[in-house]
Amino acid sequence: QVQLVESGGGLVQAGGPLRLSCAASGTFFSIEHMGWYRQTPGNQRELIAAISSGGSTNYADSVKGRFTISRDNANNTVYLQTNSLKPEDTSVYSCNAKGYYARGRFNSWGQGTQGTVSS
Repeated sequence: QVQLVESGGGLVQAGGPLRLSCAASGTFFSIEHMGWYRQTPGNQRELIAAISSGGSTNYADSVKGRFTISRDNANNTVYLQTNSLKPEDTSVYSCNAKGYYARGRFNSWGQGTQGTVSS
């Protein structure tokens, strides 16, 4: 099994930053893609940022220019730097990792971390 643990959520004023971290642990061969999702008001998961093992990134339009995803492959950790936060960014943020382990392909989720932006 591959476990993901997020940290860094909290309460911040509008315009401020939060830095989220997600560390992967367990036994695996590789992590190919890592991403950050957040829950929509309709309780769906929305992909907001993703990064490949080679460092290619993509972002949802709603966060482009404000959020930056990065990863530390040596420590199996992905980060999300969020800037210029708006109250509508308030959500539960979850990380996701896809890769390969002894039983084949894995697709793991973290437990989520709450980010709240006050106006």
